[in-house]
Amino acid sequence: MALAKLGVVVLDCPDPRALAGFYADVLGGTPEGDEEWVDLKVPGGTALAFQRAAGFVPPEWPAADRSQQFHLDLVVEDLDAAEKGVLELGAKPLDAQDRERTFRVYADPVGHPFCLCAC
Repeated sequence: MALAKLGVVVLDCPDPRALAGFYADVLGGTPEGDEEWVDLKVPGGTALAFQRAAGFVPPEWPAADRSQQFHLDLVVEDLDAAEKGVLELGAKPLDAQDRERTFRVYADPVGHPFCLCAC
């Protein structure tokens, strides 16, 4: 028996509205909140929330001395089309050169890693 259920995945960031807008453009949904906290209810998926973090420092990827600790896997039908879209929205490629793999790794506009997966 589960002790709890997942409520929301929360990403720390310097500007919750801006980062929620990026993910709303990628995943759908309408961000709701203020300068400190924004909720994004993703259609058919797990909700995301964005919390202002003073002194935010993005994760390093890849970091030779530690793991990335956390990332989002976003399932897509067409890797090339999805890649074009996220790059236009401000994502940065981290590991997207291998065109034979079923996934590519990017950073959102504030540096959180995420994968586009054609799985």
